[in-house]
Amino acid sequence: MSGWRPCSGVAAARSRAALLERARAYFAAAGILAVDTPALTRYAATDPHIDSLTAQSSGGGYFLHTSPEFCMKRLLAAGFPDIYSICRVFRDGESGARHAPEFTMIEWYRLGYSLAAIVEDTLRLIARCLDDPALAGRAEIVDYGEALRRHAGLDAFGAGIDELAAVTAADDRLRREIGDERDVWLDLVMSTVVAPSLPADRLTVIRHYPASQAALARPCPADARVADRFEVFRGAMELANGYVELTDADVQRRRFDDDLDMRQRLGRETVPWDRHLVDALHAGLPDCAGVAVGVERLQMVLDGTDDIRDVVTFESEHADA
Repeated sequence: MSGWRPCSGVAAARSRAALLERARAYFAAAGILAVDTPALTRYAATDPHIDSLTAQSSGGGYFLHTSPEFCMKRLLAAGFPDIYSICRVFRDGESGARHAPEFTMIEWYRLGYSLAAIVEDTLRLIARCLDDPALAGRAEIVDYGEALRRHAGLDAFGAGIDELAAVTAADDRLRREIGDERDVWLDLVMSTVVAPSLPADRLTVIRHYPASQAALARPCPADARVADRFEVFRGAMELANGYVELTDADVQRRRFDDDLDMRQRLGRETVPWDRHLVDALHAGLPDCAGVAVGVERLQMVLDGTDDIRDVVTFESEHADA
């Protein structure tokens, strides 16, 4: 009869409230406008590694947004200034010590920001949220290719499938499941080999991911093999994902098609891509950079826990079914 009780107590709720207050204070001091976007949408995430949850109403079927990103970009295309949102987002099939199907995301956009500027902005926000002003200055910034060379002994752009599979100690079943999907193998190397090797006492920024792993980011002006995308880790915990935004509508449409092709190869559902976003890019998305940060991940670092259940009030109801 104890299933009605919350997962965490008052101390965790106070920690979360203070974290969010610091985040909002950071944005207010920078003059960034708070906005809201709808959680229900007619379009799903095309990312091959993300599945959308669905909702049904008398007006037909909807998807629950996996991020406020597309609507926020439409606001920027309509003339909005720097903006941020703190909202609940939903992703199917995500559960575990660091994942939940419903969680809270901080997402924001800065007009005219370069990759270096948005990385610095992100480090400052994380340091503010974690109430550790010195944290940003201690961060290490490393390129993706160097991170794989240093921690996995791999050439990120030259390693073959067999090399990638060997580093991850993949068995025959996993090799059959992933096949020749090189980017899936690279993701596995990052999550199982590189991230666990990152220092736990500071933030690490990994930047310039392969262009094939950045469907919404612009190509790096200095090296077309990579994109102006980055992630921030605290130890093995990914805290933030950001990039300088792609503004070319035709390229974005082709990337959606590429995503859908990969979804089909991986046996995932084909979903409708967001035509409103492509229309907004045709109308003119200004040069900008955006970042998404998981609130629960931040609080897990702040409260010193490896279990997301320690920082949420309730698990999703289906967990008790």
